[in-house]
Amino acid sequence: MSLRHRFGAAAIVTSLLVVPIVGAQSGGAAPASAAAPIDWRSAESGTLERQTQLTFPDRFLKAGEAYFSPDGRRVIFQAVEVPAGGADPEDFYAMFVADLVTGDEPRWRLDNVRRVSPRGSANTCGWFHPADPNLVIFGSTIGPPTASEPPGFQRGTSRYRWSFPPEMRVVQADLRELPTISLGSGDDVPASALRVLAGDGTGYTAECTLSNDGRTLLYCARGSREGDLFVMDLASGAITPLISAPGYDGGPFFSPNGDRICYRSDRAGNNLLQIFVADLARDESGRVTGASREYALTANGDVNWCPYWHPGGRHLAYATSAISHRNYEIFFVDAANEPGATPPQSRYGTNPRRITNADGADVLPAFDSTGKLMMWTSQRAPDRSSQLWIADFVMPLDAARADAAERGSERGASR
Repeated sequence: MSLRHRFGAAAIVTSLLVVPIVGAQSGGAAPASAAAPIDWRSAESGTLERQTQLTFPDRFLKAGEAYFSPDGRRVIFQAVEVPAGGADPEDFYAMFVADLVTGDEPRWRLDNVRRVSPRGSANTCGWFHPADPNLVIFGSTIGPPTASEPPGFQRGTSRYRWSFPPEMRVVQADLRELPTISLGSGDDVPASALRVLAGDGTGYTAECTLSNDGRTLLYCARGSREGDLFVMDLASGAITPLISAPGYDGGPFFSPNGDRICYRSDRAGNNLLQIFVADLARDESGRVTGASREYALTANGDVNWCPYWHPGGRHLAYATSAISHRNYEIFFVDAANEPGATPPQSRYGTNPRRITNADGADVLPAFDSTGKLMMWTSQRAPDRSSQLWIADFVMPLDAARADAAERGSERGASR
């Protein structure tokens, strides 16, 4: 998440690493296979219900990394719009906000889709302010980036590439003050409408989220290092390093109660990303002063990335290559910090369960504030383009069995 933590939208790796992803982007044919297509509605029974596509290739060449507003009435996402009049599409992701409408058929749809980023800029990692759904933050170069390869599917290598423009900064926009720029409009968002919160335009700064009280900005920055995590106290402007270990640490999120963060890292330097959680330390005023204990939720031979907290705070969803490096799927794992547990991390990384089960990559999971809806990026539609999907999340949270998590037990498990 493009630049953040995830597929079609994120920076999960350094610029030297590209991750294999199944299928092509819009207009590409699916890989040839003798096997029958997966009946994903049946395969996902008990985990997801009423799976519904939200974005479509007639409007977006690709879309991904979407998040709910706190009240669940809007979503923010990044996408490449289908250009009007046969013009060339933009190289980089733009940022969009839309109303999430509930109906009978389809169950959900997007309405009043509006662009919130300047044309020609590269954008990623949108997020709503927890108290004011009209305030959004995201990573943006504001103007056209320089010396940066466009992200996306590389047809020659069947791999997905991320880019890290040094002009990328964390910006804030007020939807009440932005011009309403609908799809197909040639109008533009003025650069002056974006307020810079972090970054000076000389080093990639993005992958941003806010604490639930709106006080603390959490983000990733790349300078002379590969990528570290920082927090900014928005009231004072004080910046505190959180995770400065070797390797690229990124894609962070606060836990629902604000006591922990989750993120992914290539700490081992072997291009196999792993999921981590760290406890946060605070001073008497409540300001975050650093990270204390760190726990690894995964430590395997897979690429694991884009972790996201379930609002209950006891579980994480993430995407993994555990089934196949050519077909990423979303898994669910225990991440409870049980009081009095010995050792404290004994509940971390246990009971992995598979959520998605479809041909094509399923990645970038996000839950609404109730935990009853999951939105993600999927290539399950016949055209295999990356688009947004949403569904009822019905997986029992305390299931005792790790079904379908054992490698080799699923169709297509060989890599």
